[in-house]
Amino acid sequence: MRVGGSVASALIVVGVSFAPGATAADVQSEQWYLGPMQAEKMWKTSTGEGIKVAVIDTGVNPDTPSLKGRVLADEVPKQVAYGATDDDVGHGTTMAELIAGSGADGRLRGLAPDAQIVPYKAALGDSPSAKDDELAPTLQEAIRAAANTDVRIISMSVGNEFYGAGEAAAVRYAASKGKILIASVGNSGQDSGYIEYPAAYEYVIGVSSIDENSRISDFGQSGGQVDLVAPGENLPAYCDGNVEEYCHNLEGTSFSTAITSAAAALIWSAHPDWTANQVTRSLIDTAGRKWPKDKPTATAGYGTIRPRSVLANPDYDAGEPYSDPLRKENTQEGQKLVTEIPPASASASAKPSAGATAASQGAEGESKDKQAAAGSGDEKAVAADASSDSSSTLWIALSVAAAVVVIGGGAFAVLRTRRAN
Repeated sequence: MRVGGSVASALIVVGVSFAPGATAADVQSEQWYLGPMQAEKMWKTSTGEGIKVAVIDTGVNPDTPSLKGRVLADEVPKQVAYGATDDDVGHGTTMAELIAGSGADGRLRGLAPDAQIVPYKAALGDSPSAKDDELAPTLQEAIRAAANTDVRIISMSVGNEFYGAGEAAAVRYAASKGKILIASVGNSGQDSGYIEYPAAYEYVIGVSSIDENSRISDFGQSGGQVDLVAPGENLPAYCDGNVEEYCHNLEGTSFSTAITSAAAALIWSAHPDWTANQVTRSLIDTAGRKWPKDKPTATAGYGTIRPRSVLANPDYDAGEPYSDPLRKENTQEGQKLVTEIPPASASASAKPSAGATAASQGAEGESKDKQAAAGSGDEKAVAADASSDSSSTLWIALSVAAAVVVIGGGAFAVLRTRRAN
């Protein structure tokens, strides 16, 4: 099930489907990452309680057994509420379950099972119903609306290769409101030459994928906007909008994004007084990798998410609350403002840098021997311990080297820009 062009981070089917009621244990057993990430241990410290996550996707069906009581449809602003709980694809519902699902009736179990989901259906240009694309909010409208609520995390398992000035402005606005924005980098392969939007925008954490053996997924796109990697292969998802059957053996950076959003929710729930900068810094500091932290790679960024490393360390220092943890990766010479109209064949975001792949620590909880095997002789091994128009041809490399905005009570937060390739 590849949802389509705009949902470019959607899932790729390489398997078959089955009814969840008939093989209940199989669905959760396919969530292979829960064991290595030591989810059961993490849940003794944090379950994501008190954290609201906006899922901007194909809508979220709140009536699956795993999501009952976890979807706050009434909190979607009315001006963007069209179709929020009507998911005729199943993609958004899957992402919501991966974040906050209870696992009831053998359905998917969320990594942050007590987080709450605020659903948004965005007009992504490829909905089965033309009416949806006409009446649903645009991505930028959904982002702005979510920014004006009390959600803390905006999860976007969607993507498009085209820059949109309005979308970029909406992202900046949401970041200025103290939100963490997380998006998938896309599934067109490491040699595609670009990262998809919104992951390629400044202030968005771009996420790529790894498999069970801690290897970077070949389908994950690469470039300077990849910040983290998370599980994204051989996982189950709803086959369609009926949300009655799961397909399995799926892959996509959509999974990785939802799981990373859940990891952020776990950390923020345990440290509710932290700022978005501090939560982001904790994800970066504790990510599994075998390269210097100040030299992120184009395929894995800072490494694979390891929220347990934060939750298990009472002495972890999250650093300055209003200091951007990624600021030193900005482009050189003050992020000069550049506008240009590129040729039609140009990529929508920066090409990956050379020599970007690297070996890292193995899956969290794995033996040292397995970690060594994963990295030995394979440069793709990585940590698992680890109204704007989107078709605009005017691209702007923004110069926000240290964008400072007022957050409630007069405090200031420094927002990050994208690092240079």
